[in-house]
Amino acid sequence: MRYAFLGWLFVALFSTVSAQETFMVNGTHNKNQNYYVFKNAIIFIDYQTKIENATLIIKEDKIVEVGPSNTIKAPKNSVVFDLKGKYIYPSLIDLYSDYGIPTEESNRKPQFSQQFESDKKGAYNWNQAVHPEVEAGQLFEVNEKKADELRKLGFGTVLTHKQDGIIRGTSALVTLVNDKANVAMVFDKVSNHLSFNKGTSTQDYPGSLMGSIALIRQTYYDTDWYSNKQNRSEYNISLAKMNENKILPSIFETHSKLDVLRADKIGDEFKIQYIFKGSGDEYERISEIKATGGKLIIPVNYPETYDVSDVFASNMVSFGEMKNWELAPFNLGIVAKNQIDFTITTSGLKELKTFYPNVRKAIKSGLPEKEALKSLTYSPAQFIGVYNVVGSLEKGKLANFIISSGNLFDEKNTIYENWIKGIRYEINDYNMPDIRGNYNLKIDSKIYSLVVKGEFDKPSAEIETITKSDSGKIDTNKISVNLKLQNNSISLSFNPNDDFSKNTIRLSGYVNHNAVVWEGKAQLSDAEWKNWSAIKGENSKDEKNKKDTSQTDSLVVPAIYFPNMSFGFDSIPKAKTILIKNTTVWTNETDGILKNTDVLLKDGKIAQIGKEIVAEGAEIIDGKDKHLTPGIIDEHSHIAISGGVNECTQAVTAEASIADVIDCDDINIYRQLAGGVVAAQLLHGSCNPVGGQSAIIKLKWGNNPEEMKIKNSDKFIKFALGENVKQSNWGPYSRSRFPQTRMGVEQVYYDAFIRAKEYQEKWDNYTKLSQKLKSERESPRIDLELKTLNEILKKERFISCHSYVQSEINMLMHVADSMGFKVNTFTHILEGYKLADKLKMHGSGGSTFSDWWAYKFEVNDAIPYNAAILHNQGITTAINSDDAEMGRRLNQEAAKIVKYGGVSEEDALKMVTLNPAKLLHLDSTMGSIKVGKSADIVLWTENPLSIYATVDKTIIEGVVYFDRAIDEQMQSKFAKEKSAIVEQMLKNKKEGAVTQKPKNKRKQTYHCDTVGSLD
Repeated sequence: MRYAFLGWLFVALFSTVSAQETFMVNGTHNKNQNYYVFKNAIIFIDYQTKIENATLIIKEDKIVEVGPSNTIKAPKNSVVFDLKGKYIYPSLIDLYSDYGIPTEESNRKPQFSQQFESDKKGAYNWNQAVHPEVEAGQLFEVNEKKADELRKLGFGTVLTHKQDGIIRGTSALVTLVNDKANVAMVFDKVSNHLSFNKGTSTQDYPGSLMGSIALIRQTYYDTDWYSNKQNRSEYNISLAKMNENKILPSIFETHSKLDVLRADKIGDEFKIQYIFKGSGDEYERISEIKATGGKLIIPVNYPETYDVSDVFASNMVSFGEMKNWELAPFNLGIVAKNQIDFTITTSGLKELKTFYPNVRKAIKSGLPEKEALKSLTYSPAQFIGVYNVVGSLEKGKLANFIISSGNLFDEKNTIYENWIKGIRYEINDYNMPDIRGNYNLKIDSKIYSLVVKGEFDKPSAEIETITKSDSGKIDTNKISVNLKLQNNSISLSFNPNDDFSKNTIRLSGYVNHNAVVWEGKAQLSDAEWKNWSAIKGENSKDEKNKKDTSQTDSLVVPAIYFPNMSFGFDSIPKAKTILIKNTTVWTNETDGILKNTDVLLKDGKIAQIGKEIVAEGAEIIDGKDKHLTPGIIDEHSHIAISGGVNECTQAVTAEASIADVIDCDDINIYRQLAGGVVAAQLLHGSCNPVGGQSAIIKLKWGNNPEEMKIKNSDKFIKFALGENVKQSNWGPYSRSRFPQTRMGVEQVYYDAFIRAKEYQEKWDNYTKLSQKLKSERESPRIDLELKTLNEILKKERFISCHSYVQSEINMLMHVADSMGFKVNTFTHILEGYKLADKLKMHGSGGSTFSDWWAYKFEVNDAIPYNAAILHNQGITTAINSDDAEMGRRLNQEAAKIVKYGGVSEEDALKMVTLNPAKLLHLDSTMGSIKVGKSADIVLWTENPLSIYATVDKTIIEGVVYFDRAIDEQMQSKFAKEKSAIVEQMLKNKKEGAVTQKPKNKRKQTYHCDTVGSLD
């Protein structure tokens, strides 16, 4: 004990002085030359090397020696600690922290106009959410309170950075010592940090997830351009720092498993392998996550149990949310099983005290303890290249270690001390006995059952009494006990209110024999003194019967669906050979409608059409009295999009792309499959003249975003005309962005394409130069916006233009004719009937509503005969939804054209099948039932244009993605599974789990004019 006290004194007085070599000392230069020897401990040298009887020697802030006790001799000037029966681990490391970084309050104040330029002063990047020049090493300040909280968990080192912005700057590796910043810091500029969240930036751009992605990509291109620039016309501190920091690891913060895939695409484009800070749902797309090759930083902030005691309120909790609650603790085990390198972070925890309970949940749910220790020591150090300094207890490394009572992850483990850089931080006195357990408390001749629970340093106690009523019912009563322990002295008081005593009994005594026996004197209410003793017995019945949580061989992981929500598949469905017999086939070809016909689907394509087809091994579907049509194609949709449908912040945002933000988990995909939709063009909104690039997908429910994209399809982009682009309906505080008039809209188009042509001319001139001249001159800067506009001029990308009014449609066609491009499709085009002849001459198609009108001023002249008039003029005409709900009944929207305009049923069906395929340049593979085309078809119970028709099956590339009979089975299956999860939640609440109230988190749907992100 004397040695221990002296050791603490030496550390407190001298270790700080010895560490500050460059600092002036006001006084004598005392320097502690002592060694500290920790002997007879169970030491984990690293996550996989354990020595039962070992010795650790440190001097100043370094490890001098470690190994078996019988091979190590204590040096002179040693302070010796005998740690027999205790454990030593390397101190833990957290790679995702903002420890010691001053909090910056948001500058967001009520804004009465839009902000297009950065308000950051200096020669920095044009966008204030991009600040790679921020260095955590220059901002860092020791925060003793926060350091103490982390030290109590066993952490000794953290990687900290300013968690604000999209390109955030660099981090610093710091220890959790209470000393000057220069003592605490190990390295500055350790890693780069990025996210999709612009944080406190008040600048409008970016205003969507796709805008953030475009900004990151453009910044990387600018960085490369800046590094090769010979004669700079500008100096950009931000780009200079980007180049300077290229060699550092890059950590990308994500908020979902799909964000990981999005970030990885950026990394692949620029040959950067990110480390991903995940969100805990990686298990949902584990094969795709593994394929990224990225390491993971994973939080353990599991969702709290939902309070589902109110049956109506519980209906607000979706099946997907319940599955996430159920599966979140299994995430780390699944990641480990798939051999993905990961580390665990405290980031995201509401309370740090939940860290170990949550890690233990992960261990019980399949995470091997060895992997847990690895993820908190070796892996974080290895990720950022500092394993030569921290992460294990090896000679020459920092003296960062923790002393504990037992296994680090054991529920009853107590961390006694955390030594960081050789400085001792006492968390619990390891000389204080651990009194938790069950005791037989004897006062005189009376025996009570005493239970001591709680934290090691804050034990709580209660008396359990068992009573039997006259009816024979047995009740267990609990009496609260006031307990106080100081060193080995203990005092208790309680009121049993029984035959022995009706008043409070007070006991005082001491704890001995390793906390197995307590004894002392008790005073009863009559002031009479009695002897008392408490003898520790076996653990409670529940603890005795508790399963060994380290054994996970028989672990059953709850079902994971694709996607992990209602109507998700058990596994990704595969294509089959299918023979549909004796059905009515709407071919959309010259064959017309064929009665009593068979269609064979094989290898994802339509293999044969005819009668009495025989196909060995094919799955037979009886099509009698049913109708088979090509799948519906929605030319204008806004489903399945994450993080905003509009990048409204600039008049031209051609650099943004919906293809970057496809949401494969949107339930509207499944709902529209139930309405016969097989493909859709996901369009940018209509808030700017030149919007973002579109994505054309097949509704392959359960697949990931890349698998949904139609391979080798032509590229499209959204343009817009009308009230939205000039912001006439945006309110008084959004009237500063050009254009504000229809005249201005026209000038935006001319300006954009003139700039694009000038940009292309620069590149053409540069590419013609010899290699020698190229090396002597600057290359033009890659501009993603202008590059995309040039794709239009080169007929490599095609326009779908939001439009209503005749005059504006005329205007854009004139701009297109003069600038050398064509408008592929005017969508909505509600005044198209006024200029159908001109549309035909220009070569545009039309994608319109069937009967929408008068919902705003510019559509007052809309008529329900528009589609028929356009069709009769020979214009390729489609009916689109622009609405998640309408997308479920496009067959009925097509039927209206039969009523309003008298077109044939076949031509009406083509308006939602073959014609949108033509507008999207997909008609060679989709839109009709023809041998060799993709097997994208729908089987209907009635004539597809009937209001009574429902979808029996929707098939894409030979895969049945919707089957009404299976849908009914899934409804029953998921209802039962949801009930089982509700039971588990009710049980958890009863056992004292922290709960959260159900909230209505129904996802809003996007429309053309939706501004901002609704996710």
